[in-house]
Parts: sequence; structure tokens; C-alpha cells
Amino acid sequence: MSDSNKNIRILVTNLQNDPNDLFSKFALALELLKRNDVDKARLLFESVLKQDSDYLGVYYHLGKLYQSLEKFDQAMQIFKDGVDVATKKGDQHSKSELMDAIEQLRYESDTD
Repeated sequence: MSDSNKNIRILVTNLQNDPNDLFSKFALALELLKRNDVDKARLLFESVLKQDSDYLGVYYHLGKLYQSLEKFDQAMQIFKDGVDVATKKGDQHSKSELMDAIEQLRYESDTD
């Protein structure tokens, strides 16, 4: 069994035991992205965000996922929302990453 399969199995088990485990949900979404299972990853990221809008890591990854699907307006909104959360939390590193993602998205899509 590959490491990815093992990780997915462990994360799914964690979620079966605790459906509110945000870390496992987020980590499972990242593992599914590695397999290019975009729809399931998107649903998990969106679930994390719905469950806890302060879960800062989800904003970058969900925004990038939307960007890859050419949902540029949704990506821009997620990145901007993430900047707001990072500012509120005083997390300059995440804020900088999200600001860079916004600039890249503007360059790629002419979206404001």
C-alpha cells in the first residue's frame, strides 16, 4: 500500500471517529488533491471553511483549487477573505502568501 493510500485510510478513519476533526478533513483534502480528486477535495475544503471560518490554511488551498478550475471570481473572494482572517489573527506570513496569490490571480485572469 502506498503512503498516500495509507494516509488517506488513516484520515478517513479519523473522520469516521470524529466528523468534526478539521485537521483530518483538511489533510484528507490535500491528499485527494495529490490524486487529482478535485471534486472531493473541494467539498472537504468548503466543509472546513463552513465549520470554522478562522481555519486560515484552507483559504490558500481552496483559492488555488478554484483558480485551477478557472473559477476566478470565487478564487479572488476566497483569497481576500483569507487576507482578512490573517490580518485579524496577526499572521503576516499567511497574509503575504494570500496577497501574492491575489497578485498572481490578477495577472492570470485580469480579475479584481
